[in-house]
Amino acid sequence: MMNKKLGYAGIAALLLLVIAGCGDKPTAAPANGNNLEPAVVNGAGENGSNNNTAEGGDQVVPSASPEATEEPGNNSVNSTPAPTATEKPAAAEKQSQSIDVYYTDPQLLDLVTAKATIHFADPVEKYSDAFKALQSSDNQEQIPLWGKIELKSLKFEDGQILMDIHKPQDAQLGAGGESMAMSALAKTFFQFDEVKSIEMLVDGQKVESLMGHVDLEHPMTRENSL
Repeated sequence: MMNKKLGYAGIAALLLLVIAGCGDKPTAAPANGNNLEPAVVNGAGENGSNNNTAEGGDQVVPSASPEATEEPGNNSVNSTPAPTATEKPAAAEKQSQSIDVYYTDPQLLDLVTAKATIHFADPVEKYSDAFKALQSSDNQEQIPLWGKIELKSLKFEDGQILMDIHKPQDAQLGAGGESMAMSALAKTFFQFDEVKSIEMLVDGQKVESLMGHVDLEHPMTRENSL
């Protein structure tokens, strides 16, 4: 009886060993003999920074291409062309001309003619210089009638002198002085053949009279002023 129990125990132990051995059997390899590795998908694509491996299992580090640097040398050529100097136009040569200028006598009775030399490079400078000659005199017997009048601007176009003046209060003259002043201006400017008319503004405005005694024509011409 005891021998049967021992026999049954031996058979049971043998079955346990056979069952355990069957659980440790290796899985069959694929028929083609190649090892298949699971595909890895990452956000960086095939060359992800953390999952780059070669077939042998070694990590592959991408080699960075060095950027070409240009070292300055003694014979380096500057690609930017040097600016070329532009020649300034030569200033117009000034001319000189002797003209008649009109003043009055110390008693303010009549016009007095004198000579003056003007210097100019263009028509605007020519007539501006002629007006300046009306404003001053080195002769005590020749009294300027326009000495206190300020010339603000002067233009010349199509035969017309357009002048803008400012008359301070102390430049006021009487009726005789105003009449001679307008005649002196007209005679001085109309001696130039190219001048056909004179348009005078006072502080940018057309006025009926310069000093309140004599009508101011708009424009002044040889026919209405001489």
